[in-house]
Amino acid sequence: MRITGRTKLLGVIGYPIEHSLSPIMHNAALLEMGLEYVYLPFRIAPETLEAAVSGFAAIALQGFNITIPHKQAIVPFLTSVTDVAAAIGSVNTVWRTEVGWSGTNTDVIGFLAPLQALQKDWRSTRAVILGNGGAARAVVAGCSQLGCADIQVVGRNPEKVNAFLQSWNGSPFAENLQVRSWDALPDLLSDADLIVNTTPIGMTPQIDQSPLTSTDVQQLKKGAIAYDLIYVPNPTLFLQQARSQGCMTIDGLEMLIGQGAAALEIWTERAVPVETMRQSLRQHLGL
Repeated sequence: MRITGRTKLLGVIGYPIEHSLSPIMHNAALLEMGLEYVYLPFRIAPETLEAAVSGFAAIALQGFNITIPHKQAIVPFLTSVTDVAAAIGSVNTVWRTEVGWSGTNTDVIGFLAPLQALQKDWRSTRAVILGNGGAARAVVAGCSQLGCADIQVVGRNPEKVNAFLQSWNGSPFAENLQVRSWDALPDLLSDADLIVNTTPIGMTPQIDQSPLTSTDVQQLKKGAIAYDLIYVPNPTLFLQQARSQGCMTIDGLEMLIGQGAAALEIWTERAVPVETMRQSLRQHLGL
């Protein structure tokens, strides 16, 4: 990739950000597309988020993705958000406009991609979502769009759990949603058909951790789908535990690719080489 004075900047913000594979797949796609762009990682601490957004405008950044922990915190610093982002209450993709920053959420597209590929009837599915942060909001919306019969979200912090529940009042995605404390998890797992980890537990460098205890693992139903949004390491301990119980497993790579491709299409207004993005990641991870 050649960088010149005409090169335009894209990026991803998070804290931490060292684990992100987004620069690999985006730069591979941009190179194939023949565009003078470069995609960079930016490590932005929560207390510096507002200053960073102002700085991005000053250096003419064209757009950026958002990962943990900024997906909800970014919203007050945007001029506008799309209807889907407003309904979810979380933003993962931002682009420049003449009047400021606009945002949307492409995580739903990414989350749904590997599930829709299964060509399954989801109407009787009982979904359990681990965590109640910004990523969980996209998963709730995705499960709702699939038509899941029951969507249970579990969280550890009582105040955040209650705020999460209240934030869905009036949302079209909340019809079958319930929010529970973490101690309800063992009972929920025994009936769960789809378990999604949206927490950072198990992410590099804490690769020996899992959101499930050994007791929880015993409750997993054979044939259930375990889906971890984490993509490094691959597989996570959570997915290894699920496989040991006869579950089908999905890692976070396909969600990463799907949401990234949708974002890149927004920024460039061109068709995106999705397979190039996929192969760049698989090669990097030795898969």
